[in-house]
Formats: sequence, structure tokens, C-alpha cells
Amino acid sequence: MAAAAAAGRVLVYGGRGALGSQCVQYFKSRNWWVASIDLAANEEASANVVVRVTESFPEQAEQVTAEVGKLLGEEKLDAILCVAGGWAGGSAKAKSLYKNCDLMWKQSVWTSTISSHLATKHLKEGGLLTLTGAQAALSGTPGMIGYGMAKGAVHQLCQSLAGASSGLPSGSAAVAILPVTLDTPANRKSMPDADFSSWTSLEFIAETFYDWITRKNRPNSGSLIQVITTGGKTELVAAHL
Repeated sequence: MAAAAAAGRVLVYGGRGALGSQCVQYFKSRNWWVASIDLAANEEASANVVVRVTESFPEQAEQVTAEVGKLLGEEKLDAILCVAGGWAGGSAKAKSLYKNCDLMWKQSVWTSTISSHLATKHLKEGGLLTLTGAQAALSGTPGMIGYGMAKGAVHQLCQSLAGASSGLPSGSAAVAILPVTLDTPANRKSMPDADFSSWTSLEFIAETFYDWITRKNRPNSGSLIQVITTGGKTELVAAHL
């Protein structure tokens, strides 16, 4: 499909994960041009940037930034959806503390930082950047130190991006979603006895992104939006720190 014929253009960071794949599928079904950034290609996407694994943040960030620049040229994006991330538990006493903190930082903070810089270069005026925080990280997370610390950093980044001198294009918005638990295959496998009616469907998140991009109920820039599901019904509730 020629890019000119697309209804819109969106970049999904983490486009091979459960939520990212749902977003790619959702926007493609609506005739959008969708690029995926991840450690492997998503064959459903219109284009892919494959991230090289490295221990150096500047090295990884520069590789992704350069490849996205080549891919887009002068074309601008309606939205950048950063849905990369992961989960690891452990207290400050855990043997895996250092390893898990490093992993959480790479999965959530590296990706969110790169997405933010890409937004300053490639987002349209009035465009949308979404980041993925966590409702649990609104308070202490003693049983998952690395996860809470990384997600707390994402919340702070989102609020910083709302400032007038953040570098984002005029009229654009940075909004973080703070889910409780997403209904993914991995979560179902690891928590088979959980109450799935309190988990949020991936399609709901994709639909919410679509609404916000098209300016339907878009929150103010810097908003931290809790995604709370009870009895199969999902509400979006702004968090106030």
C-alpha cells in the first residue's frame, strides 16, 4: 500500500509484544501505515526497525534513531505508541536485583526515552506520544523494586514532556497509560488462577489509543491515566501525584 493512501501513520515501539502486536493489527485494519520497532520484525507491519541488542544505551538509541530517520525521511507521524516493557519481581534483598533492575531499565526507560526523542523529530504538530507506566508504581513496590523504579521514571518523563520547553511539537501531547494487569497470553500462563475479569483487554488499549490520536477524549499532555478493569468493565482514571 502506498504511504499516500494511508489513513494515518503510527510508529509502535515494542511492536512484536502482545500489546504492540495488537496495536499493529488494529491500526493496519483501519488502513493506517504502521511501523514496528522491536528486537525482531512484525510481519504484519508496513515497515520494521529491528533493534540491535547492546549494553550501551547511546549505541542502541543512535541505531534506532538513525534507522527511523531513514525510514521516514520528511514524513511525519500522527502518533508514536511506546508499548515496550516487561516485568520482573524481587525485593532489594533478591540475588537477581541487579540483573532485574538492569532489564527493567532497558525495557521501559530506554524505550521511552528513545520514543520521546523520536517524537521531537518525527511527530506532527498536534500528534500523540503514549508511554507505558504502571498503576502499581504510583506507590512503593517492595516486591518488585526494579519494575517500580523503572515505571516511576516513565511517569516522571511523561510529566516532563508536558512542559513548554520539552521539545515536543506544538500542540502535541504525551500521555502515559498505567495498567493494572493486561490480559496477555504470558500473564494467563503465569497466573492461571487469577480473576481475568479484572484484567484489561489489549483491544481496549488499542481502541483507546485510536480515540486519543483522533482527539476523542484525549487527556491533557502529561496525564498519567490509570486503566482499571472490574468485572470486565474498564475505566480510565487520571492519577494525581
